[in-house]
Amino acid sequence: MARGERVFVALGSNLGDRAEWLARARERLAALPETTMVRTSSVEETAPLGGVPQGPYLNQMVELETGLEPQALLDACLGIETALGRVRTVRWGPRQIDLDIVRYGDRTVSTGTLTVPHPELSNRPFWRRELTELQDLAPEDS
Repeated sequence: MARGERVFVALGSNLGDRAEWLARARERLAALPETTMVRTSSVEETAPLGGVPQGPYLNQMVELETGLEPQALLDACLGIETALGRVRTVRWGPRQIDLDIVRYGDRTVSTGTLTVPHPELSNRPFWRRELTELQDLAPEDS
C-alpha cells in the first residue's frame, strides 16, 4: 500500500461484550481499502459522559495509515457501526460501538458531518492519554 495519512480513531463500547465489540471494530477498520492498522493503545475503562444513565465504557485509540479521504473514512466508520448493530437513539446514550475520527494527519476539517481534530478532544482525558501512548510507541522515523 502506498503511504497514506496517519489517522487516529477512538473506539468505545458499553453494551454487551465490550472487548469483543472493540475487537470486531479493529478488524473491520484494518480491512478498509487503502488502510493499514499501525498501532493500538491499551484498552481503558471509563465512566460515561453526557449525563445519560448507563454503564462504563471500554475505550481504545487506534492509529491507521489510510489513503481514504476524511469523508470516505467517516462513511466507512459509520458503516462499521451500523454493521455491528449500532442504532442511534439517544444522544450520548449507550452503544455497542462508537467510532470517532479524532485526528486526520495534520488536517483541519470542518463540514456539516465531520470536524477534525475532534471538537471533544479537550474534554476527553482518556483520548489524550491514548494518543500520547500511541505517539510514545511510534518509531523514531514515523
